[in-house]
Amino acid sequence: MGKQEKIVSMFNDIAGTYDVANRVLSMGIDKSWRNKACNKAFELYGNKQIEKIVDVACGTGDMIIYWEKVAKENGIDLQNVVGVDPSVGMMEVGKKKLPHVEFIEAGAADMPLDSDSADIISISYGIRNVVQRQEAFNEFARVLKKDGLVVINEFTKNKKEKLLDHVTDFYMNKILPTLGGMISKNKEAYTYLPNSIDEFLTTENLCNELKNAGLEPVHVKAFSMNISTLIIARKI
Repeated sequence: MGKQEKIVSMFNDIAGTYDVANRVLSMGIDKSWRNKACNKAFELYGNKQIEKIVDVACGTGDMIIYWEKVAKENGIDLQNVVGVDPSVGMMEVGKKKLPHVEFIEAGAADMPLDSDSADIISISYGIRNVVQRQEAFNEFARVLKKDGLVVINEFTKNKKEKLLDHVTDFYMNKILPTLGGMISKNKEAYTYLPNSIDEFLTTENLCNELKNAGLEPVHVKAFSMNISTLIIARKI
C-alpha cells in the first residue's frame, strides 16, 4: 500500500468520529478560521454570482457548510458546491449532512472536472495529506477559471521563535494524539496528523508551489498563535 492509499484508509477508519474529534481538538476555533477564509475569499473575488465552488479533501463536508452559510450572509448567489475526496468513508458522513451536494471520489492531483470551470477551489486542513502537492496545485490551476481563487487553510510549520510556538508544538505532538486517539479509538491516525505537517509544509514553500502553478498568493494570514494559516491565491 502506497503512502496516499494508507492515508485514505486511515481516514475511512476514523470517519464516524472525525467531526467530534475535530471540534474538541481545535477547541472549536476551526469554525472561526473557516468563516474568515470564506468571507475573505468572497471579498477578494468580488462577484455576487458564483457558479461553482469545489471543496477538495472535503471530508465530511465541514467547509461546504461554511461556503453555503457565508454566501447566504453576504447575499451571494452560489449555484453549486462540489465536494472532492478520495475517502468514501468520510464522504458517506458528508452525504448524510448535505444530501443536496455532489460528492466525487477523487484525489486532489487528478479531478474529473472540466478545465476553467470553478470560481473557487478550497482545501481546508487537507493539503498536508496530499502526497503529490505540486501536481495538485497544477490541477487546481487547470480547473479554475481565470482570476479564480484557491483558498487554503492549513496547519503550517513555522520557525519556533516565541514561547507560544513551543506551546503550540507541545499541543500538536503530545495532547492532540492522546485526545484524538481516545475519541476515535485510533491513536495512530492522530499521531500521524501532527507528523504529516512535514518540514516542507511552511507558508513560504506553499506560496512558492502555488506560484509554480500560475497561482499568485494575494492574501496570507496566520491565526491563533500561528497554529493555522490562510493562503488565498489567484489564477493569473
